[in-house]
Amino acid sequence: MIGATEEMEAVAEDLRGLGVEVSTKPCDVRRWDEVKALANHAVSQHGSLDIWVNNAGIGYIMKPLLEVSPDDWEAVIGVNLTGAFFGLKAAAEAMIALGKGGRIINIASQAAKSGFPHAQAYTSSKHGLVGLVRSAAIELGPCGITVNNVCPNHVTTGLGSWQNEYFSKVLGVTLEQYLGQMAARIPMGRPGLASDTAGAVAFLCSDDAGYITAESLNVSGGEEPH
Repeated sequence: MIGATEEMEAVAEDLRGLGVEVSTKPCDVRRWDEVKALANHAVSQHGSLDIWVNNAGIGYIMKPLLEVSPDDWEAVIGVNLTGAFFGLKAAAEAMIALGKGGRIINIASQAAKSGFPHAQAYTSSKHGLVGLVRSAAIELGPCGITVNNVCPNHVTTGLGSWQNEYFSKVLGVTLEQYLGQMAARIPMGRPGLASDTAGAVAFLCSDDAGYITAESLNVSGGEEPH
């Protein structure tokens, strides 16, 4: 938590340097009271809550099926799916109280559409987000709230780098060979970038996306067709 908090504050300081009004509040997304407090913080500090992005996730518990423990399963589902539900619920409550509508977006994954070895809990949690937005969008549409997923393919963030190292060892190839194989199966010829995901989120938050809800938008360079 300390490292994550420090990283969050560093990003906030960068944004403040650009003249953006930013406040931060650490939150364990597995705890409803903390997620609810985060939504209340947004309203009290900034006067409104118009956009909520569920971006917390666990993607580093990768094991063969028979080695996955109950604790492993619960940790991934707790953050990736239950945490997203808590965020969606807290945001919806605040948005309905404000009466202005809003946008709720989950960062899902290509794993919301396809299965992957060594990622049973992760894939299940991301598939669950598809059902979550489909159901929530029906209930929240009359309130002017859209609910969508963004589904990136592999993005080499810090976590993505760990995954690259892990799967290259599993497959018995060098890291360079693994990255080359990954790029070769993507029609656009490269893995995703964080900016690709951010651009999709920005679009779903824009006026142009006001009639889009219950969708799980692929951002995969053509790798994921489902």
